[in-house]
Amino acid sequence: MYVDFIYQAVITYGVQLLIALFALFAGLAVIKLFTNAVNKKFEKAAFDPSLQPFLLSLIRISLQVLLVISVASMLGLAMTSFIAVLGAVAFAVGLSLQGSLSNFAGGVLILLLRPFKVGDYIEAAGQAGTVKEIQIFYTLLNTPDNKRIIVPNGLLSNSSMINYSTNTTRRLDFTFGVGYDDDIEKVKSVLMEIAENHPLVFKDPAPQVILGEHGDSAVIFYFRMWCERDNYWTIYFEMFEKVKIAFDQAGINIPYPQMDVHLPGSSRSGSSSSGQG
Repeated sequence: MYVDFIYQAVITYGVQLLIALFALFAGLAVIKLFTNAVNKKFEKAAFDPSLQPFLLSLIRISLQVLLVISVASMLGLAMTSFIAVLGAVAFAVGLSLQGSLSNFAGGVLILLLRPFKVGDYIEAAGQAGTVKEIQIFYTLLNTPDNKRIIVPNGLLSNSSMINYSTNTTRRLDFTFGVGYDDDIEKVKSVLMEIAENHPLVFKDPAPQVILGEHGDSAVIFYFRMWCERDNYWTIYFEMFEKVKIAFDQAGINIPYPQMDVHLPGSSRSGSSSSGQG
């Protein structure tokens, strides 16, 4: 009697289990094919690369949840009971994964408010890099030396951010110190000539040379100019070399700290520092 019961149960539920497992794996394969097809459609339509990975992840997860519900119904589970259990589990998981839910909400806010997009260079949450991908929970950044940074979306949506790629132009700001004995007008003329002769520096707005402050050992000049965003670092590094060469040729002194050391037994001992070059 018991053997017949067990045999009948295996035949009845075993077949259902096999069918459910087949449906599960077949469904996962179909979901993968579907998301790949959607991804190709996005690429052909030149879809916004910021939204693309986020929507693909959302579609994939939604379809997988529906697949699990369908497989559960195939096993004979009552949908109302299953959904109630699923809701209770989701609530418990939500409490334990509050950070992940916060990251999901942050990802939605980022895609709605668009403070940055894929390809922008940003600085936020103590990190800086080029945005490579905006996912459901995380944003992927690449640093200039090609390191990958994974930043939670919750942090990005709730912290101050600098987007260096929003505006097409940028201002370069330099400070150069010269000796108190140097001719101020000569310094201004040399710096203005460097800026005006550089092919990547804008003529309008015009470059500026301003005597900014009287330092302890030098007169400090503020040297400002505008350029295209993509030329910023090229000009930035070139300027230091050009200014040093021009100052040397013009006989303009760049003060630097010096220290005098007196050995014991000399007429006086101790140390002092000055800014004379």
